[in-house]
Amino acid sequence: MTNTAHAHDGRSPRLLIVGPQGSGKGTQAARIGEIFGIPAISTGDVFREHIKGETDLGLQVKAVIENGDLVSDELTFEVLRDRLNQGDTGHGFLLDGFPRNLAQVSLLDGFLVPRDEAIDAVIVLDVARTVSIDRLTRRAFEQGRTDDTEEVIANRLSIYERETEPILDVYRERGIVDLIDGVGSLDAVTDRIVAALEARGIARVAAA
Repeated sequence: MTNTAHAHDGRSPRLLIVGPQGSGKGTQAARIGEIFGIPAISTGDVFREHIKGETDLGLQVKAVIENGDLVSDELTFEVLRDRLNQGDTGHGFLLDGFPRNLAQVSLLDGFLVPRDEAIDAVIVLDVARTVSIDRLTRRAFEQGRTDDTEEVIANRLSIYERETEPILDVYRERGIVDLIDGVGSLDAVTDRIVAALEARGIARVAAA
């Protein structure tokens, strides 16, 4: 049965990609952005660009991070809103790393609703906790990141489960969550995501 309440109107999509650390979210975000012709916007990358460019927002973020504090939801959104107001997002975007919690869902809604816009689909990469820990410990070993112990990684995953997973209930109520098996080759996972989006009537960019 087609969910006509969320049938796509043919324009470029506004997407979220969500998943625990080690789910391959960043890699898949870049691939999906390219396939559907929309910018993949990583909160972490946007932070780094502002810090490197020494913008007002970047200096605020840098000060918070250097104090060892977490960047507030409001400041995170200020940085993101600046990015969403750039010209290349007018025809859609894919957000990676935002919203991370229920407060950020409200901030994003508060930005989109007055513009008569909405998120079209939320891609959730489903990866078992054991798989995430295995991938992250292997990556830490390969990159010589000795501070990324199994305990630290498990704690990060607990934060994801406690703070980020609840946002999925909000989006499930809106009928826009696509749960994707995140285990397998990069190509296999990408194919699953593309198939789910196309089933919603979201069309990929035609090859030149």
